[in-house]
Amino acid sequence: MSISSLLVGLAAISLTACSSGNGNESNTDTAPAAKAAETPGAPASLNIRYIDSDSLLANYNLAKDLQEATMRAVSRIDNARQAKGNEIQKFAASVQQKAQSGGYLSEASYNADMQKLQKMQQDAENYLANLSRNADNELAQQQIQLNDSIESFIKAYNKTHGYDAILYKNAGVYFNPALDITSDVIKGLNARYNKVSESK
Repeated sequence: MSISSLLVGLAAISLTACSSGNGNESNTDTAPAAKAAETPGAPASLNIRYIDSDSLLANYNLAKDLQEATMRAVSRIDNARQAKGNEIQKFAASVQQKAQSGGYLSEASYNADMQKLQKMQQDAENYLANLSRNADNELAQQQIQLNDSIESFIKAYNKTHGYDAILYKNAGVYFNPALDITSDVIKGLNARYNKVSESK
């Protein structure tokens, strides 16, 4: 079930709850039941569970592995930026020192080094931009993999549980803690992910 479908379902539930809490108190017990009875195929009550996405991402091994991959990618880019910056700064300092000490015998040789410096700067910018673009693409693919993994597990999980809806906790204002299946889902996700990892 997509997140958008879940949000629509939650909105419908919220509206029903609000309508039952307003107006004459004597009608609160009978109005929802009558409304459900009038809708063909509608269950008398929805069997809903929820998942805490923060806890899921903090404890699902695939999510943790992808987070570490993100940190490595960021570190790689930072190290490359620093290395290129040091290289350019070192060459720029040598050009300046050579110019101040009269080391250039002609203006042409000085201009050649300045052009080299400009090319180094441009090459560094292109290299870092390409590195960032590749990292972004890789991380986007990993995010798709994570989302697909969770969604496919939830579908398989619900085949044996038969819930009407499984929502993310942040899709609503309040859920009864008894409806929380986060731990069960994390356990199942990790069991499946570890099996895949061990088979590689």
